[in-house]
Amino acid sequence: MFMFEDEANNVQDREDLLAILKMRFGEIPPKIIESIYDIKEYDTLERLILVASNAPSLKIFLEEMEAGSGSFKILGERFNPVEATHQGGGTSEKE
Repeated sequence: MFMFEDEANNVQDREDLLAILKMRFGEIPPKIIESIYDIKEYDTLERLILVASNAPSLKIFLEEMEAGSGSFKILGERFNPVEATHQGGGTSEKE
């Protein structure tokens, strides 16, 4: 793949990631958007798309985003969006 194709794919993945976050958690602060645009690694963007789709809260997504590119463990009740829905919309942790 050519370098410009890689960058085009990364741009699309960033936009997809932001769209998922907005659909799930509402408006996203500009600082988070900037952090997402700073990500250059395709694998990291792909992992964060999976995290954004499954994390029950923005807080958990942000913790995973801060974990960096070496992390890829998205399992357990921490990533059960259905459970979060039953507990009040997925915007807060268990009380």
